Amino acid sequence: MITSLYENSFPMRFGVILYSAKFIKKIEMGGGEIELSAVENDKQNGDDISSLIIRLFIYVKENHGVQTAFQFLSNVNRLRIESEDSVEDALEIHHVEGAFVDTLLPKAKTPPQDILLKLEKDQVYKEQFQESSMFVFKMGLSKLKCCLLMNGIVRDSNEESLINAMNDELSRIQEQVYFGQINSRTDVLDKFLSESGCPRYNPQIVGSKGKPKFTSLSRSIVGKESVLDDISYLHSPNTLDDVKPVTHLVVVDVASKKGMKLLREGLQYLVGGSKIARLGILYNMNSSVDLHSLLFAKIIEIATSSYSHKQKVLNFLNHLCSLYENEYMVPSSLTLESTPVFMEKVYELADANGLPSKSFKAALLDFSVSRMKDHLSKVAQFIYWQLGLEYGVNAVITNGRVMLFGDESTILSHDLYLLESVEFKLRVKHVVEIVEEAKWQDIDPDMLTSKFISDVIMFVSSSMAMRERSSESARFEVLSARQSAVLLGTEDSIIHIDAVLDPLSPISQKLSSVLRVLGKYVQPSMRIVLNPMNSLVDIPLKNYYRYVVPTMDDFSSIDDTVNGPKAFFANMPLSKTLTMNLDVPEPWLVEPVIAIHDLDNILLENLGDSRTLQAVFELEALVLTGHCSEKDHDPPRGLQLILGTKTTPHLVDTLVMANLGYWQMKVSPGVWYLQLAPGRSSELYLLEEDGDEIKDQRPLSKRITINDLRGKVVHLGVVKKKGKEHENLLVTSDNDSHLEETKKGTRTSWNSNLLKWASGFIGGSDHLKKSQGTSAEHGKGGRHGKTINIFSIASGHLYERFLKIMILSVLKNCDRPVKFWFIKNYLSPQFKDVIPKMAEEYGFEYELVTYKWPTWLHKQKEKQRIIWAYKILFLDVIFPLSLEKVIFVDADQIVRADMGELYDMDIKGRPLAYTPFCDNNKEMDGYRFWRQGFWKEHLRGRPYHISALYVVDLVKFRETAAGDNLRVFYETLSKDPNSLANLDQDLPNYAQHQVPIFSLPQEWLWCESWCGNSTKTKAKTIDLCNNPMTKEPKLQGARRIVPEWVDLDFEARRFTAKILGEEIDEPQEPVTSLGESQNLITDNSSKEDKSEL
Repeated sequence: MITSLYENSFPMRFGVILYSAKFIKKIEMGGGEIELSAVENDKQNGDDISSLIIRLFIYVKENHGVQTAFQFLSNVNRLRIESEDSVEDALEIHHVEGAFVDTLLPKAKTPPQDILLKLEKDQVYKEQFQESSMFVFKMGLSKLKCCLLMNGIVRDSNEESLINAMNDELSRIQEQVYFGQINSRTDVLDKFLSESGCPRYNPQIVGSKGKPKFTSLSRSIVGKESVLDDISYLHSPNTLDDVKPVTHLVVVDVASKKGMKLLREGLQYLVGGSKIARLGILYNMNSSVDLHSLLFAKIIEIATSSYSHKQKVLNFLNHLCSLYENEYMVPSSLTLESTPVFMEKVYELADANGLPSKSFKAALLDFSVSRMKDHLSKVAQFIYWQLGLEYGVNAVITNGRVMLFGDESTILSHDLYLLESVEFKLRVKHVVEIVEEAKWQDIDPDMLTSKFISDVIMFVSSSMAMRERSSESARFEVLSARQSAVLLGTEDSIIHIDAVLDPLSPISQKLSSVLRVLGKYVQPSMRIVLNPMNSLVDIPLKNYYRYVVPTMDDFSSIDDTVNGPKAFFANMPLSKTLTMNLDVPEPWLVEPVIAIHDLDNILLENLGDSRTLQAVFELEALVLTGHCSEKDHDPPRGLQLILGTKTTPHLVDTLVMANLGYWQMKVSPGVWYLQLAPGRSSELYLLEEDGDEIKDQRPLSKRITINDLRGKVVHLGVVKKKGKEHENLLVTSDNDSHLEETKKGTRTSWNSNLLKWASGFIGGSDHLKKSQGTSAEHGKGGRHGKTINIFSIASGHLYERFLKIMILSVLKNCDRPVKFWFIKNYLSPQFKDVIPKMAEEYGFEYELVTYKWPTWLHKQKEKQRIIWAYKILFLDVIFPLSLEKVIFVDADQIVRADMGELYDMDIKGRPLAYTPFCDNNKEMDGYRFWRQGFWKEHLRGRPYHISALYVVDLVKFRETAAGDNLRVFYETLSKDPNSLANLDQDLPNYAQHQVPIFSLPQEWLWCESWCGNSTKTKAKTIDLCNNPMTKEPKLQGARRIVPEWVDLDFEARRFTAKILGEEIDEPQEPVTSLGESQNLITDNSSKEDKSEL
């Protein structure tokens, strides 16, 4: 790879560092030093292929140049790959020898074989080989085996990684050149390494190997005695009285080789010299440890507590570790007589290193095994409960950062230097600066020792490390804004906030409110830099915004009255039509519960003398969301889930989307149980246990606790049952035989059994009891037969008025039970008060459903377009899984036929059925956009359908993942502002190549704007669609077009007035002249909501 890039003249220089893994293993066994035996054993080095390659490479480089040396390495790799007798492409000695001969044969004056024999025999370049390997060891790169260093940054050793690294470095260099930090005299590599370089690489410390783990040491000392109070620390020679900002707590099990290795490396680290660090020892041993281990721990405790100031105490402890590890660590080889011998050797070591052996003898006279075990038990409990480490674990805790070392990982003294450097630079240094400026009031000066200050730094830095910080940062110091910056607060504030805002952006509406709250209660210093757009075609802000947060001002100082939180808007325009909405946290489902006026069409000048509008909103429920995954597969789209309690397992249900495996359910605080729905989902899949792979025993449900108002995101894993690995969850659209079997089995089994009681819980369980008078077979007022399910959506008082008329028109033309489904999100409190009484009076069922817009799906900004989206995007998940079919009917539609006929119609296995636009009103030909341009080419002869009335076969819709397909099309198209002008209509028509549509007979939907009067008498439904030519208001058009509309309207208004205790006027005569109606058109038309074409 390097040779190829070099030949292609890449703008960089290349170097190679070769090392021997065997030689580095010997260095590690020697504690970081080259053992004499390793150097002297030439024969063993000769058997090391890596050693031979390095020495041959150095010879070729010195005698024939760098390029030839790299060619030698390429030849070694080529011969290894081409060799037929090598096992698993293993490198063998003859590959190296052959590559050397091949490389030098065209260039050498003497036979290459003679040179090779001389180099192998004389061990030439041995020192260079050892230096190269020692360098790799000290850098900590040997465990990566092969890696790339780009200006000091460790990267993967492949060409793609190299190109990415080069691009990253180029942008970095360009930035520093721009700011004048690099000029023609700057050594770029030296500059980068001096700014952010580390002396060594260890992926556990500075790499990307997981997220660092921290523990707060301060909580272990609050209000009680702590093990940390009894620790005596070791220091590098001549640094005892210095403040040590870095504290290494070495947690060791001295009864294990791993623990002793860690302890010796810690001592070696101090011997090497550290001016800013100290080392404390915490013993993590089993209570059944032998006597010699207890004595060893006690002797170290005596040495550290009484003689840490002695020059040779570290040397004494090093020799003590060697003595214990070599002779007294294995209990099986020890006898009772060995203990006195061990003690005598300890006293000799003490005397040899200038420590008083008599003091050791006196201290050990009082040694009690039981007391020592009690002390070690106390330490072990501290390690387990406060630090979260298991018994017997070896670890290093550096100012709260926990480094674990298992069977596969080791730590060397060089890694402790690295830990010291990294932690001091990233975290501890800033704490030291603050502590140095602290004024220690009410503290005895005699207490302000170096140990006291070091302890404070350790406790504070460990606590600060527990706070998660964002990896994102911005360089605000380059903003020297003078004219466009607002400065608030004082420079003495402990918190400073920099904010860059576009004052006319929606996000600034929110941020400015948050900054205002912070400014009032936190009192930071603040700099707000205004960063507006250079030019605007239109004002981007279309709303007034207030941020609501609870404050102490909400509570009365006189009594227990609470006056908030609330949002107050003053000086609002009187003549503009406004809409009131709440911007709430994503997991919240909020609805208005008290609102006299129409919150979708607020005209303040019509409010009367008060000129004040009030509304009360209520947090109705929380949204439980999640992502479902199947290992090594795409998300199991269409997987059906149910949620409930232990006693009632099915209260809510949904299915998994293809998009991110997303699913959603409505919940309240409490304990819930999530499981796979009966049927195909539970036949094919099992829930995966948390953190486990495939097992025979798996949980039937997943427990979920909702204990706050932040909602919850649940990650659910599933796995196919044995023998079912190749079966599909969903049925393809052409698999009719399986479809019929599914329909017979699924519809007649659990779906039909749950229809009577489970369906209401997903959206309107609070209303189900109000409509129990109508069953699936026999309804109030003599209704009988299979229930017809009709779905509609309305927002604002005007469309709720139309919706009541539509309900009455449906009921007056059929004898079967009818159940209406309404989207709860947009209904007014008045409608929700009236609809239960209306259901009771007219003998129908109803249910309120809701669905929170997923965060990952591109959201519409206009309310009308959001409503259009709800008509089509969530049909597979907004209804209970037990619902098999539903008809959507627009709120402003009048039904003239029995909807049972449409409900029972065979739509030929298609998931959707729409009525095509009629074409017999020739006056509108110029507005039929689907007959030209893009739509004509895209439809390829298929009809363009109107969305005012359509049938959804929910079983087929879910089986074919039609909802997922529609959402994919929507996500692709909706980001273009010129796309999906009529969202609820354009989307299904655009997608009908993948989500096929059955075209209903033309008489099922008649609209004056597009259909001629000659077909009106055959119309089974009449839609009050807008006329793009006349723009006639809907109320006016309704009275003129539909003769029965006036009577239906009067009946609905009379019933509403009766429930609300209001009076109404007698019905007006319908307007029959279109010309007269055109003269009556006013600006009020702009106040009506948009509808279909």
